[in-house]
Amino acid sequence: MMLRPVMMFLGLIAMPLQVFAASQSVPSIDGALFAAIAGASPGDVLLLDPGPHQGPITLDKPITIDGQGKANVYGNKTGSVITVTGTDIAIRGLKITGSGSSHETIDSGIQLHRTAARVLIENNHILGNLYGIDIHGAKNVTVLANTIVGRRDHRMNSRGNGIYVWNAPGTLVERNDIRLGRDGIFVNTSKRGIFRGNLMRDLRFAVHYMYAHDSEISANISVGNHLGFALMYSDRITVRDNMSLADRDQGLMLNYTNKSDLVGNLVRGTGGKCLFIYNAHRNLIGDNRFEGCGIGIHFTAGSERNAMVGNAFIANQTQVKYVGTRDVEWSFDGRGNFWSDHPVFDLDRNGIADSRFRPNDLMDHILWSQPAAGMLLGSPAVQLIRWSQAHFPATLPGGVVDSFPLMEPIEIPVPEEITSLELAARANPVWLRERTENVSDPLASH
Repeated sequence: MMLRPVMMFLGLIAMPLQVFAASQSVPSIDGALFAAIAGASPGDVLLLDPGPHQGPITLDKPITIDGQGKANVYGNKTGSVITVTGTDIAIRGLKITGSGSSHETIDSGIQLHRTAARVLIENNHILGNLYGIDIHGAKNVTVLANTIVGRRDHRMNSRGNGIYVWNAPGTLVERNDIRLGRDGIFVNTSKRGIFRGNLMRDLRFAVHYMYAHDSEISANISVGNHLGFALMYSDRITVRDNMSLADRDQGLMLNYTNKSDLVGNLVRGTGGKCLFIYNAHRNLIGDNRFEGCGIGIHFTAGSERNAMVGNAFIANQTQVKYVGTRDVEWSFDGRGNFWSDHPVFDLDRNGIADSRFRPNDLMDHILWSQPAAGMLLGSPAVQLIRWSQAHFPATLPGGVVDSFPLMEPIEIPVPEEITSLELAARANPVWLRERTENVSDPLASH
Protein backbone atom coordinates (compact mmCIF):
# COMPACT_ATOMS: atom_id res chain seq x y z
CA MET A 1 0.00 0.00 0.00
CA MET A 2 2.92 2.36 0.66
CA LEU A 3 4.57 1.69 -2.72
CA ARG A 4 2.39 4.06 -4.83
CA PRO A 5 2.90 7.20 -2.61
CA VAL A 6 6.66 6.57 -2.55
CA MET A 7 6.79 6.27 -6.34
CA MET A 8 4.76 9.46 -6.73
CA PHE A 9 7.15 11.31 -4.40
CA LEU A 10 10.20 10.06 -6.31
CA GLY A 11 8.55 11.10 -9.60
CA LEU A 12 8.04 14.64 -8.33
CA ILE A 13 11.71 14.86 -7.38
CA ALA A 14 12.70 13.76 -10.90
CA MET A 15 10.55 16.41 -12.64
CA PRO A 16 12.42 19.55 -13.76
CA LEU A 17 11.63 22.75 -11.95
CA GLN A 18 9.14 24.92 -13.91
CA VAL A 19 10.66 28.16 -15.20
CA PHE A 20 8.40 31.21 -15.17
CA ALA A 21 9.04 34.03 -17.68
CA ALA A 22 9.59 37.46 -16.20
CA SER A 23 9.54 41.05 -17.42
CA GLN A 24 12.23 43.47 -16.36
CA SER A 25 13.02 47.08 -17.15
CA VAL A 26 16.41 47.94 -18.59
CA PRO A 27 17.67 51.45 -17.79
CA SER A 28 19.25 53.67 -20.43
CA ILE A 29 22.81 53.49 -19.09
CA ASP A 30 25.95 51.99 -20.63
CA GLY A 31 26.32 48.28 -19.98
CA ALA A 32 22.78 47.76 -18.64
CA LEU A 33 21.49 46.00 -21.78
CA PHE A 34 24.49 43.65 -21.88
CA ALA A 35 23.93 42.68 -18.25
CA ALA A 36 20.18 42.20 -18.72
CA ILE A 37 20.67 39.87 -21.69
CA ALA A 38 23.34 37.86 -19.87
CA GLY A 39 21.11 37.41 -16.84
CA ALA A 40 17.84 36.74 -18.66
CA SER A 41 16.14 33.36 -18.52
CA PRO A 42 14.39 31.73 -21.50
CA GLY A 43 11.08 33.46 -22.14
CA ASP A 44 11.98 36.70 -20.35
CA VAL A 45 10.86 40.07 -21.73
CA LEU A 46 13.34 42.95 -21.51
CA LEU A 47 11.51 46.30 -21.54
CA LEU A 48 13.98 48.99 -22.53
CA ASP A 49 13.55 52.41 -20.97
CA PRO A 50 13.32 55.38 -23.35
CA GLY A 51 16.66 56.66 -24.66
CA PRO A 52 19.93 55.21 -26.02
CA HIS A 53 21.09 51.68 -25.19
CA GLN A 54 24.65 50.62 -25.92
CA GLY A 55 25.29 47.94 -28.50
CA PRO A 56 26.22 45.89 -30.39
CA ILE A 57 24.42 42.95 -28.78
CA THR A 58 24.00 39.22 -29.49
CA LEU A 59 20.80 37.30 -28.78
CA ASP A 60 21.37 33.58 -28.30
CA LYS A 61 18.45 32.54 -26.09
CA PRO A 62 14.63 32.73 -26.42
CA ILE A 63 13.87 36.22 -25.09
CA THR A 64 12.01 39.35 -26.18
CA ILE A 65 13.64 42.76 -26.53
CA ASP A 66 10.95 45.47 -26.50
CA GLY A 67 11.84 49.12 -26.92
CA GLN A 68 8.19 50.20 -26.58
CA GLY A 69 8.77 52.61 -29.48
CA LYS A 70 11.10 54.89 -27.50
CA ALA A 71 14.44 53.08 -27.12
CA ASN A 72 17.44 53.29 -29.44
CA VAL A 73 19.97 50.44 -29.63
CA TYR A 74 23.07 51.86 -31.30
CA GLY A 75 26.17 50.14 -32.63
CA ASN A 76 29.80 51.23 -32.72
CA LYS A 77 29.91 51.42 -36.54
CA THR A 78 31.62 48.03 -36.74
CA GLY A 79 29.75 44.84 -37.66
CA SER A 80 26.02 44.47 -37.04
CA VAL A 81 24.09 46.23 -34.29
CA ILE A 82 21.97 43.21 -33.24
CA THR A 83 23.13 39.67 -34.04
CA VAL A 84 20.71 36.78 -33.57
CA THR A 85 22.03 33.22 -33.21
CA GLY A 86 19.28 31.66 -31.08
CA THR A 87 15.67 30.57 -31.56
CA ASP A 88 12.24 31.88 -30.52
CA ILE A 89 13.37 35.49 -30.17
CA ALA A 90 11.34 38.69 -30.65
CA ILE A 91 12.75 42.15 -31.41
CA ARG A 92 10.19 44.95 -31.38
CA GLY A 93 9.69 48.65 -30.86
CA LEU A 94 13.34 49.68 -31.29
CA LYS A 95 15.22 52.32 -33.19
CA ILE A 96 18.37 50.60 -34.48
CA THR A 97 21.34 52.59 -35.81
CA GLY A 98 25.11 52.49 -36.21
CA SER A 99 26.12 49.37 -38.16
CA GLY A 100 29.50 49.01 -39.83
CA SER A 101 30.15 49.48 -43.53
CA SER A 102 31.50 46.12 -44.70
CA HIS A 103 29.72 44.24 -47.50
CA GLU A 104 31.95 41.24 -46.82
CA THR A 105 30.42 40.70 -43.37
CA ILE A 106 27.03 42.14 -44.40
CA ASP A 107 26.98 44.71 -41.61
CA SER A 108 23.32 45.19 -40.70
CA GLY A 109 20.90 46.70 -38.26
CA ILE A 110 19.77 43.14 -37.46
CA GLN A 111 21.65 40.07 -38.69
CA LEU A 112 20.29 36.54 -38.27
CA HIS A 113 22.71 33.62 -38.50
CA ARG A 114 21.86 30.16 -39.81
CA THR A 115 21.40 28.84 -36.25
CA ALA A 116 18.51 31.23 -35.71
CA ALA A 117 14.89 30.14 -36.18
CA ARG A 118 11.38 31.36 -35.39
CA VAL A 119 12.43 34.98 -34.93
CA LEU A 120 9.97 37.90 -34.97
CA ILE A 121 11.21 41.36 -35.99
CA GLU A 122 8.32 43.78 -35.54
CA ASN A 123 7.61 47.52 -35.50
CA ASN A 124 11.22 48.69 -35.47
CA HIS A 125 12.82 51.75 -37.09
CA ILE A 126 16.07 50.53 -38.66
CA LEU A 127 17.84 53.66 -39.86
CA GLY A 128 21.10 54.45 -41.65
CA ASN A 129 22.67 50.99 -41.51
CA LEU A 130 24.51 49.42 -44.44
CA TYR A 131 21.91 46.61 -44.63
CA GLY A 132 18.63 46.82 -42.77
CA ILE A 133 17.91 43.16 -41.94
CA ASP A 134 20.07 40.22 -43.06
CA ILE A 135 18.35 36.82 -42.80
CA HIS A 136 21.31 34.58 -43.53
CA GLY A 137 20.26 30.94 -43.42
CA ALA A 138 17.73 31.36 -40.60
CA LYS A 139 14.41 29.50 -40.84
CA ASN A 140 10.82 30.62 -40.32
CA VAL A 141 11.54 34.29 -39.70
CA THR A 142 8.80 36.95 -39.63
CA VAL A 143 9.64 40.57 -40.49
CA LEU A 144 6.53 42.65 -39.82
CA ALA A 145 5.68 46.37 -40.06
CA ASN A 146 9.20 47.79 -39.79
CA THR A 147 10.47 51.07 -41.22
CA ILE A 148 13.84 50.62 -42.92
CA VAL A 149 15.76 53.62 -44.28
CA GLY A 150 19.12 52.86 -45.90
CA ARG A 151 22.13 54.98 -46.67
CA ARG A 152 22.90 57.55 -49.33
CA ASP A 153 26.65 57.99 -48.74
CA HIS A 154 27.69 55.87 -51.77
CA ARG A 155 26.49 55.28 -55.30
CA MET A 156 23.29 53.25 -55.29
CA ASN A 157 24.93 50.00 -56.47
CA SER A 158 27.47 50.22 -53.62
CA ARG A 159 24.87 50.41 -50.86
CA GLY A 160 23.23 47.57 -48.94
CA ASN A 161 19.74 46.11 -49.25
CA GLY A 162 16.79 46.88 -47.01
CA ILE A 163 16.06 43.19 -46.38
CA TYR A 164 18.48 40.50 -47.59
CA VAL A 165 17.18 36.91 -47.57
CA TRP A 166 19.64 34.08 -48.28
CA ASN A 167 18.76 30.38 -47.97
CA ALA A 168 16.02 31.15 -45.44
CA PRO A 169 12.96 28.96 -46.11
CA GLY A 170 9.69 29.97 -44.52
CA THR A 171 10.44 33.69 -44.38
CA LEU A 172 7.46 36.07 -44.10
CA VAL A 173 8.13 39.75 -44.91
CA GLU A 174 4.97 41.81 -44.55
CA ARG A 175 3.87 45.48 -44.32
CA ASN A 176 7.35 47.01 -44.17
CA ASP A 177 8.19 50.51 -45.42
CA ILE A 178 11.61 50.46 -47.14
CA ARG A 179 13.48 53.46 -48.59
CA LEU A 180 16.95 54.26 -49.91
CA GLY A 181 19.87 51.85 -50.11
CA ARG A 182 20.25 49.44 -53.03
CA ASP A 183 17.38 46.92 -53.34
CA GLY A 184 14.33 46.90 -51.10
CA ILE A 185 14.05 43.11 -50.74
CA PHE A 186 16.79 40.90 -52.21
CA VAL A 187 16.06 37.16 -52.13
CA ASN A 188 18.81 34.78 -53.21
CA THR A 189 18.83 30.96 -53.20
CA SER A 190 15.79 30.67 -50.97
CA LYS A 191 12.34 29.10 -51.22
CA ARG A 192 8.87 29.05 -49.69
CA GLY A 193 8.94 32.74 -48.79
CA ILE A 194 6.06 35.20 -48.65
CA PHE A 195 6.64 38.90 -49.40
CA ARG A 196 3.39 40.75 -48.95
CA GLY A 197 2.10 44.29 -48.57
CA ASN A 198 5.46 46.12 -48.51
CA LEU A 199 6.02 49.69 -49.72
CA MET A 200 9.38 50.36 -51.42
CA ARG A 201 10.70 53.72 -52.67
CA ASP A 202 13.88 55.44 -53.89
CA LEU A 203 15.74 52.20 -54.66
CA ARG A 204 17.43 50.36 -57.51
CA PHE A 205 15.02 47.35 -57.47
CA ALA A 206 12.01 47.14 -55.19
CA VAL A 207 12.12 43.32 -55.18
CA HIS A 208 15.09 41.38 -56.60
CA TYR A 209 14.62 37.61 -56.91
CA MET A 210 17.38 35.12 -57.73
CA TYR A 211 16.76 31.36 -57.49
CA ALA A 212 13.78 31.88 -55.20
CA HIS A 213 11.35 29.06 -55.95
CA ASP A 214 7.85 28.22 -54.70
CA SER A 215 7.19 31.62 -53.18
CA GLU A 216 4.76 34.54 -53.22
CA ILE A 217 5.08 38.25 -54.00
CA SER A 218 1.72 39.91 -53.41
CA ALA A 219 0.18 43.34 -52.78
CA ASN A 220 3.55 45.12 -52.73
CA ILE A 221 3.96 48.69 -54.00
CA SER A 222 7.02 50.01 -55.84
CA VAL A 223 7.08 53.79 -56.35
CA GLY A 224 9.79 55.78 -58.13
CA ASN A 225 12.48 53.09 -58.23
CA HIS A 226 14.78 52.27 -61.12
CA LEU A 227 13.00 48.90 -61.55
CA GLY A 228 10.01 47.46 -59.73
CA PHE A 229 10.08 43.67 -59.57
CA ALA A 230 13.08 41.84 -61.05
CA LEU A 231 12.29 38.11 -60.97
CA MET A 232 15.13 35.95 -62.22
CA TYR A 233 15.95 32.24 -62.33
CA SER A 234 12.92 31.38 -60.21
CA ASP A 235 10.16 28.82 -60.79
CA ARG A 236 6.62 28.41 -59.50
CA ILE A 237 6.19 31.84 -57.98
CA THR A 238 2.97 33.78 -57.53
CA VAL A 239 3.14 37.50 -58.38
CA ARG A 240 -0.27 38.92 -57.57
CA ASP A 241 -1.85 42.35 -56.97
CA ASN A 242 1.41 44.32 -56.93
CA MET A 243 1.86 47.90 -58.18
CA SER A 244 4.75 49.51 -60.00
CA LEU A 245 4.19 53.26 -60.27
CA ALA A 246 6.54 55.76 -61.91
CA ASP A 247 9.48 53.34 -61.91
CA ARG A 248 12.16 54.34 -64.40
CA ASP A 249 13.24 51.34 -66.50
CA GLN A 250 10.86 48.41 -65.99
CA GLY A 251 7.87 47.59 -63.86
CA LEU A 252 8.08 43.79 -63.98
CA MET A 253 10.83 41.60 -65.38
CA LEU A 254 10.76 37.84 -65.93
CA ASN A 255 14.22 36.52 -66.72
CA TYR A 256 14.52 32.72 -66.86
CA THR A 257 11.40 32.53 -64.68
CA ASN A 258 9.05 29.65 -65.44
CA LYS A 259 5.72 28.08 -64.45
CA SER A 260 4.68 31.19 -62.53
CA ASP A 261 1.50 33.29 -62.25
CA LEU A 262 1.46 37.07 -62.79
CA VAL A 263 -2.10 38.11 -62.03
CA GLY A 264 -3.81 41.38 -61.11
CA ASN A 265 -0.72 43.60 -61.18
CA LEU A 266 -0.68 47.28 -62.15
CA VAL A 267 2.28 48.88 -63.92
CA ARG A 268 1.84 52.57 -64.70
CA GLY A 269 4.04 55.36 -65.99
CA THR A 270 7.28 53.42 -66.47
CA GLY A 271 9.61 55.24 -68.82
CA GLY A 272 10.90 51.96 -70.26
CA LYS A 273 8.91 48.72 -70.25
CA CYS A 274 5.86 47.77 -68.23
CA LEU A 275 6.83 44.09 -68.51
CA PHE A 276 10.02 42.57 -69.93
CA ILE A 277 9.94 38.82 -70.62
CA TYR A 278 13.27 37.20 -71.44
CA ASN A 279 13.60 33.44 -71.91
CA ALA A 280 10.67 32.75 -69.59
CA HIS A 281 8.32 29.84 -70.28
CA ARG A 282 4.93 28.41 -69.29
CA ASN A 283 3.80 31.41 -67.27
CA LEU A 284 0.26 32.71 -66.80
CA ILE A 285 0.10 36.47 -67.38
CA GLY A 286 -3.49 37.46 -66.74
CA ASP A 287 -5.71 40.36 -65.66
CA ASN A 288 -2.83 42.83 -65.37
CA ARG A 289 -3.00 46.51 -66.35
CA PHE A 290 -0.06 47.96 -68.30
CA GLU A 291 -0.52 51.70 -68.72
CA GLY A 292 1.45 54.69 -69.93
CA CYS A 293 4.82 52.98 -70.47
CA GLY A 294 7.32 53.30 -73.27
CA ILE A 295 6.62 49.65 -74.17
CA GLY A 296 3.72 47.63 -72.76
CA ILE A 297 5.43 44.22 -73.08
CA HIS A 298 8.80 43.43 -74.60
CA PHE A 299 8.74 39.72 -75.37
CA THR A 300 12.00 38.14 -76.50
CA ALA A 301 14.62 35.36 -76.42
CA GLY A 302 12.41 32.48 -77.44
CA SER A 303 9.95 32.67 -74.54
CA GLU A 304 7.37 29.95 -75.22
CA ARG A 305 3.97 28.69 -74.08
CA ASN A 306 3.01 31.69 -71.96
CA ALA A 307 -0.73 32.32 -71.57
CA MET A 308 -1.68 35.99 -72.07
CA VAL A 309 -5.29 36.74 -71.21
CA GLY A 310 -7.40 39.48 -69.65
CA ASN A 311 -4.63 42.09 -69.63
CA ALA A 312 -5.19 45.76 -70.45
CA PHE A 313 -2.72 47.63 -72.66
CA ILE A 314 -3.52 51.31 -72.29
CA ALA A 315 -1.76 54.27 -73.92
CA ASN A 316 1.69 52.72 -74.12
CA GLN A 317 3.88 54.26 -76.80
CA THR A 318 4.43 50.74 -78.18
CA GLN A 319 1.91 48.23 -76.89
CA VAL A 320 3.97 45.11 -77.68
CA LYS A 321 7.50 44.59 -78.93
CA TYR A 322 7.80 41.08 -80.33
CA VAL A 323 9.89 39.88 -83.24
CA GLY A 324 9.04 36.47 -84.64
CA THR A 325 8.39 34.60 -87.87
CA ARG A 326 5.19 32.90 -86.77
CA ASP A 327 1.93 33.99 -85.20
CA VAL A 328 1.61 33.84 -81.41
CA GLU A 329 -1.96 33.75 -80.12
CA TRP A 330 -2.67 35.97 -77.10
CA SER A 331 -6.08 34.71 -76.05
CA PHE A 332 -7.43 31.71 -74.20
CA ASP A 333 -10.78 29.99 -74.33
CA GLY A 334 -12.35 32.79 -76.35
CA ARG A 335 -11.04 35.63 -74.17
CA GLY A 336 -8.20 37.95 -75.15
CA ASN A 337 -6.87 41.28 -73.91
CA PHE A 338 -7.91 44.94 -74.06
CA TRP A 339 -6.05 47.27 -76.44
CA SER A 340 -6.62 51.01 -76.15
CA ASP A 341 -5.52 51.57 -79.76
CA HIS A 342 -7.84 48.98 -81.31
CA PRO A 343 -10.80 50.84 -82.92
CA VAL A 344 -13.48 48.15 -83.04
CA PHE A 345 -17.17 47.37 -82.69
CA ASP A 346 -19.04 44.81 -80.62
CA LEU A 347 -22.27 44.39 -82.55
CA ASP A 348 -23.40 41.30 -80.63
CA ARG A 349 -22.55 42.96 -77.28
CA ASN A 350 -20.76 39.95 -75.84
CA GLY A 351 -17.79 41.98 -74.55
CA ILE A 352 -15.50 40.66 -77.30
CA ALA A 353 -14.45 42.84 -80.25
CA ASP A 354 -15.74 41.77 -83.63
CA SER A 355 -12.27 41.79 -85.23
CA ARG A 356 -8.96 40.42 -84.08
CA PHE A 357 -5.97 42.64 -83.34
CA ARG A 358 -2.29 42.66 -84.30
CA PRO A 359 -0.30 45.15 -82.19
CA ASN A 360 2.68 45.21 -84.58
CA ASP A 361 3.19 45.49 -88.32
CA LEU A 362 6.07 45.03 -90.74
CA MET A 363 7.37 48.56 -90.18
CA ASP A 364 7.65 47.92 -86.45
CA HIS A 365 9.89 44.95 -87.16
CA ILE A 366 12.03 47.02 -89.53
CA LEU A 367 12.38 49.85 -87.02
CA TRP A 368 13.41 47.50 -84.19
CA SER A 369 16.10 45.83 -86.28
CA GLN A 370 17.14 48.99 -88.17
CA PRO A 371 16.59 52.06 -85.95
CA ALA A 372 17.92 54.41 -88.65
CA ALA A 373 14.79 53.61 -90.68
CA GLY A 374 12.89 55.88 -88.31
CA MET A 375 13.91 58.77 -90.53
CA LEU A 376 11.56 57.40 -93.20
CA LEU A 377 8.43 57.15 -91.07
CA GLY A 378 6.70 60.06 -92.79
CA SER A 379 7.60 58.99 -96.30
CA PRO A 380 4.99 57.88 -98.88
CA ALA A 381 6.66 54.46 -99.13
CA VAL A 382 6.08 53.71 -95.46
CA GLN A 383 2.49 54.92 -95.64
CA LEU A 384 1.92 52.66 -98.65
CA ILE A 385 3.31 49.63 -96.80
CA ARG A 386 1.03 50.24 -93.81
CA TRP A 387 -2.00 50.82 -96.05
CA SER A 388 -1.28 47.55 -97.86
CA GLN A 389 -1.00 45.58 -94.62
CA ALA A 390 -4.28 47.03 -93.36
CA HIS A 391 -6.10 45.94 -96.50
CA PHE A 392 -4.23 42.71 -97.24
CA PRO A 393 -3.53 40.93 -93.90
CA ALA A 394 -1.64 38.15 -95.67
CA THR A 395 1.27 40.58 -96.04
CA LEU A 396 1.62 40.96 -92.25
CA PRO A 397 4.68 39.36 -90.61
CA GLY A 398 4.59 36.81 -87.81
CA GLY A 399 3.94 38.15 -84.37
CA VAL A 400 1.29 38.61 -81.69
CA VAL A 401 -2.33 38.01 -82.66
CA ASP A 402 -5.28 38.54 -80.33
CA SER A 403 -8.30 36.82 -81.87
CA PHE A 404 -10.74 37.82 -79.10
CA PRO A 405 -9.88 41.38 -77.96
CA LEU A 406 -11.81 42.66 -74.95
CA MET A 407 -14.00 45.73 -75.14
CA GLU A 408 -13.39 46.88 -71.54
CA PRO A 409 -10.13 47.04 -69.56
CA ILE A 410 -9.60 45.64 -66.10
CA GLU A 411 -9.71 48.37 -63.43
CA ILE A 412 -7.19 48.33 -60.57
CA PRO A 413 -7.81 51.13 -58.04
CA VAL A 414 -4.88 52.91 -56.40
CA PRO A 415 -5.26 54.31 -52.85
CA GLU A 416 -5.16 58.09 -52.67
CA GLU A 417 -2.06 58.21 -50.48
CA ILE A 418 -0.18 56.00 -52.95
CA THR A 419 -1.24 58.21 -55.86
CA SER A 420 0.27 61.15 -53.98
CA LEU A 421 3.58 59.30 -53.71
CA GLU A 422 3.41 58.45 -57.41
CA LEU A 423 2.90 62.09 -58.39
CA ALA A 424 5.78 63.18 -56.17
CA ALA A 425 8.04 60.54 -57.74
CA ARG A 426 7.15 61.77 -61.22
CA ALA A 427 7.88 65.37 -60.29
CA ASN A 428 11.19 64.61 -58.54
CA PRO A 429 12.47 61.12 -59.43
CA VAL A 430 15.17 59.41 -57.35
CA TRP A 431 17.59 59.13 -60.27
CA LEU A 432 17.49 62.90 -60.71
CA ARG A 433 17.73 63.62 -56.98
CA GLU A 434 20.80 61.40 -56.71
CA ARG A 435 22.64 63.74 -59.09
CA THR A 436 21.65 67.02 -57.49
CA GLU A 437 21.26 66.47 -53.75
CA ASN A 438 23.89 66.15 -51.04
CA VAL A 439 24.26 62.37 -50.56
CA SER A 440 25.82 62.45 -47.11
CA ASP A 441 24.20 60.08 -44.63
CA PRO A 442 22.28 62.04 -41.97
CA LEU A 443 21.06 58.86 -40.28
CA ALA A 444 24.40 57.15 -39.65
CA SER A 445 24.84 58.58 -36.14
CA HIS A 446 22.81 57.35 -33.20
